[in-house]
Amino acid sequence: MGKRALNFILAAALTLSLTACGDAPGTGSTSAPPDASVSTPDVPPESLSLTLPYYPDQSLHPILSDDRVNRTLSPLLYEGLFRLDTSFSPVPVLCRYYSISADALSWTFTLRDDVTFSDGTPLTAAIAAHSLSLARSGPYSGRFSCISAIRADGDGQLLITLNRPNYGLPALLDIPIVLGEGDRPLGTGPYVLSGERLVARSDWWQRLTMPCPSIHLLPLSGPGQLQTAFDTQTLSLLNTDPTSASAAGFTGVYETVEYDTTSLIYLGFNTNRRPLNNAQVRAAVSAALDRSTLVSAAWSGHARAATLPIHPASPLHDSSLSLSLSGDLRPLEQLGLGEITLSLVVCSDNAAKLSAARFIARQLDKAGITVQVRALGWGEYLSALNAGQFDLYLGESALTADFDLSALLAPDGRLNYGGWNSATGSSLLRAFVSAPEDERQLAAADLCAHLRVQAPIAPLCFKRGCVLTQWGVLSGLSPTRDNVFYSWFSGF
Repeated sequence: MGKRALNFILAAALTLSLTACGDAPGTGSTSAPPDASVSTPDVPPESLSLTLPYYPDQSLHPILSDDRVNRTLSPLLYEGLFRLDTSFSPVPVLCRYYSISADALSWTFTLRDDVTFSDGTPLTAAIAAHSLSLARSGPYSGRFSCISAIRADGDGQLLITLNRPNYGLPALLDIPIVLGEGDRPLGTGPYVLSGERLVARSDWWQRLTMPCPSIHLLPLSGPGQLQTAFDTQTLSLLNTDPTSASAAGFTGVYETVEYDTTSLIYLGFNTNRRPLNNAQVRAAVSAALDRSTLVSAAWSGHARAATLPIHPASPLHDSSLSLSLSGDLRPLEQLGLGEITLSLVVCSDNAAKLSAARFIARQLDKAGITVQVRALGWGEYLSALNAGQFDLYLGESALTADFDLSALLAPDGRLNYGGWNSATGSSLLRAFVSAPEDERQLAAADLCAHLRVQAPIAPLCFKRGCVLTQWGVLSGLSPTRDNVFYSWFSGF
């Protein structure tokens, strides 16, 4: 992800959402390196002064809070067993190494013994187990479908038991580890919260000198204050979702850095209705979609076009299986379907998705397919999906970093609204998730090759996040999905 400096005056339709990467890949094998070399990242001068926003009336808890602004502060205060690099691969942080049982159902994580929380309390496996168990509810809950038990043993090791093999487990364990209760628990990260400041820790276990000895926090009470504070250059940095439903326009001269996310936008098919019960028809519709133009027109470029449900930045992505991003109408025209009409359901609460749905309708019209776009409020949209009252729907899924597609595509998947049921597909899904590290790329390719032919969904793009900084204040930022300050800590 390269940095893009935009020196212009705009009124950008950048959005602030309260919802919701390098390094060498993580081991994912039987062990992680017990130690790693430390290098100093490219940082601004020591005189750097930063002011970041936060909402004091909202929780700062990194596991339970769903406030985007407050969660942006989390990497400064907290760390996980692993972190994700720019390719969504896990890199050990609080975990020193791990081992896996022969059946891949029992995982033992040995934690670092030189880590303390900001009050001096040593990190223990019991504390880590408590944090991960707490994460079963809230924003991280979707990561626990394969986890049946979490506990600490008497030797200070963390034991995780799975209900099915998943060699991608470390990619799910970048969950912050916390100490204490309430909305402001303690962390092991480089800063400690002190009033309305973040103060750099002199006893941080990584022994890196942070670029700012102290970071000011500006208390805010709503999005309007946030926009005003940034426009008047009171705030140094904002983390935004340029395509979310709530929009705010920023003016002035500032720099932007975009980063990849695992939020997949896709076109779903009702595989129980004609003609979309025919895989050849679904595959032809998918091939016809001009994703490059779609990303520019509907998401103003704030997304990465994709034809596979695995992010192009991931080492699991096989570019040889990708369709043309510019679309190809010929396979659809060659089917000779005649004049048909399809309904496309989309949530009306998001302008980008509504624009995308209308764009898709215009594209398919070129092949003789009339698409009636039904824009519904969120409640009605979900009801239509659950009842199967659609031919097509525009969906979004925040995939986990192991790219387990079971929720979307398994017969009993909670997001399998299209009702796709394939014995071969289910087998390939299981084989991919349970494949050892040295076999995962091949298993992913086999799965994606089958999905390209069967087309239960048509992936369109992966959303991108955006960090705005005041001009010339910060340099060398390389944000990731969950850490806009990633480049500050990427040396270990």
